[in-house]
Amino acid sequence: MPRRPVTRDRVARRLREVLSHFAEVRPARFAIAVFAALVLLFAILLSLPISTADGRMPRPVDALFTAVSVICVTGLSTVDMATYWSTFGHTVILIGVQIGAIGVLTLASILGLAISRRLGLRQRLLAASDANPLRMHKGVSEGQAVHLNDVGRLLVTVALSLLVIEVACAVLLLPRILAEGTAFGEALWESFYFSTMAFTNTGFTPTDAGITPYARDPWFLSVLMVGVFLGAVGFPVIHSLLRGWRHPHRWSVHIKLTLTATILLFVIGGVIFLGLEWDNPATFGELDTGQRIFQPFFLSMMTRSGGFSTIDPNQLGGSSLLVADMLMFIGGGSASTAGGIKVTTLAVLFLAAAAEARGHQAMEAFNRRIPGDVLRLAVSVVLWGATTVAVASIIILQISGASLDRVLFDVISAFATSGLSTGLTAQLPDSGQLVLAATMFMGRVGTVTLAAALAASSSPRLFTKPEERPIVG
Repeated sequence: MPRRPVTRDRVARRLREVLSHFAEVRPARFAIAVFAALVLLFAILLSLPISTADGRMPRPVDALFTAVSVICVTGLSTVDMATYWSTFGHTVILIGVQIGAIGVLTLASILGLAISRRLGLRQRLLAASDANPLRMHKGVSEGQAVHLNDVGRLLVTVALSLLVIEVACAVLLLPRILAEGTAFGEALWESFYFSTMAFTNTGFTPTDAGITPYARDPWFLSVLMVGVFLGAVGFPVIHSLLRGWRHPHRWSVHIKLTLTATILLFVIGGVIFLGLEWDNPATFGELDTGQRIFQPFFLSMMTRSGGFSTIDPNQLGGSSLLVADMLMFIGGGSASTAGGIKVTTLAVLFLAAAAEARGHQAMEAFNRRIPGDVLRLAVSVVLWGATTVAVASIIILQISGASLDRVLFDVISAFATSGLSTGLTAQLPDSGQLVLAATMFMGRVGTVTLAAALAASSSPRLFTKPEERPIVG
């Protein structure tokens, strides 16, 4: 029987079937593969001579590190971002942070839909887990922030949120940039660049001066804070608020926990920075009273993943650096442009501690009971995050010989995709920068997702082993 001739259509159809099967059977691995492919693609684009201002090919490590930082919306860099890259390079960077902001799991769902021409159950579960990872377990419970039939609308919300919020922030920033004497075309570019980097929680700046000309401008800094906040609360929160902002009593536990924890951490962080840095002349000590009160709260918002800074983080006191480490490690909301272990993870741990102190068997919040498997997932997130930070810190300490506080700050900033730096990142040798690049990738993809992708497929057990309680504490 003669073989059918191999045509381009048949090859494309077969490739689509293979990718569709991979996305359906191994969605987490498919998501990570997509994310890694994007990093490789943007590293190649940034390696082109047209991407640099001087027309020379960048060092491979600089191109790779920048690509990871862009796709992971981190904001760390090994070069002067404003002067090193050309207009083409900055355009590539701007597109990259937009893609990275969508998120690895949501992006994988979109690509899975495009490949298979449909959104299967596994893709729906995957997107729902990215939207609300702390509520996804073996089944799908009622009351979660995003139901399976809302995934399509969630994906639309992601795109619309990016467009509407970034344009709104750019419009608010434009008059202030024009007031500096900047030409209209350049001011329009800078305003959109700043707004994009704020909402995506990246923190890159389009000019060598960065935000220094606006370092004492409450209006400019407040717009950046609003953009960072909206990006950090997460797309599920924005999606649900748009549907039911008039009925707060109908908000899900996820939304209430995210908003409550985010606002509390912002206020607590600002108050702590205010007290610790009040008399520090290198940071806020020599400012007028209004600025001395305002600037610590700006720093509190930026440490959550924003990446912009009006001061040199290296000038912060040791206690302030430790507080910044904790805020960066926590990060923002689930399925957001922020990194870290996420505020809902921290909230679940505190709820578990409160339930244990009261002698309650179940965790409760806002008149709702939280399943026990959520606590196991929260503990896993913290454990994997802490392990990643610890291992990376030990390696970079050995490579650089720098002090622990500087190493820990930059490592946590990389893991939590914050982008703030004490200046250590640019001083590291290539091996240290590659370690930070891997840390950024781990932090953005998500340690639990990465672990799930590497683990074997789970299978139900038909038996249970005898129970025995170890001594804890």
